[in-house]
Amino acid sequence: MNEANTFDFWYAVNNTEVVLLPTGHLETFGTTVLHYHLVSELMDTVNQIRVREGRMKAGQPQIVTPEAYSEVILEGFGEEAGEYVDWLREHEKDIRILQYGYALKQESFSEHIVTDDIRSVVDRVKSEAESNNDPLSAVVVGVDTPWDVCLIKLFREVIQHSAQTNIQELEKRRMFDDVRGLPRAVRDEIEAEFLRASRDSSLIAGLAARLQARGVFEEYQDRFFSLVKASKRQ
Repeated sequence: MNEANTFDFWYAVNNTEVVLLPTGHLETFGTTVLHYHLVSELMDTVNQIRVREGRMKAGQPQIVTPEAYSEVILEGFGEEAGEYVDWLREHEKDIRILQYGYALKQESFSEHIVTDDIRSVVDRVKSEAESNNDPLSAVVVGVDTPWDVCLIKLFREVIQHSAQTNIQELEKRRMFDDVRGLPRAVRDEIEAEFLRASRDSSLIAGLAARLQARGVFEEYQDRFFSLVKASKRQ
């Protein structure tokens, strides 16, 4: 990342304020669609305010094992990271790590520019959003460029708001229970991925990559190569 992009990134992060956080939580066992309103001042233009509105689709949170997590965080890090990873492995039973993903749904995206004081615009947008009684609606004040960084900060705050509820619901269904060295949820997802790949051979390469990422390819390799052979006979 060059110096200019680094400056833009931190400038956006430090100048983003979530003025209306969704009251609802991210779904534990399905996808969630967040409705965002992003208010920003145009660069070098007084009282020209851009209001962006769109939807952000959050995927179902996935349980990540400490072993797989450690392989990711070690890359490019030093000795202290290695010591932390050792601790993670020693306390594996006590760790709850969830991975969240999101996508911007541009087909529902719109924007318009108004001439007004930014605080007046923010108050108006927030009032309108609250009147809709949508528990998954958010209002953010950010920068006009790079505005997508503002949404990442929003998503991070929504995750922080949702994670404890997600973990409790996963625990209630015993998804963290150990099944041959992996959480039950991870085993269930692997089974679902094998089923999808058996029906669509284009998914086989992705299945291999995810098995590798989880550190279980060797355990499943006989079944995987049988799947590859079966796909070639079709």
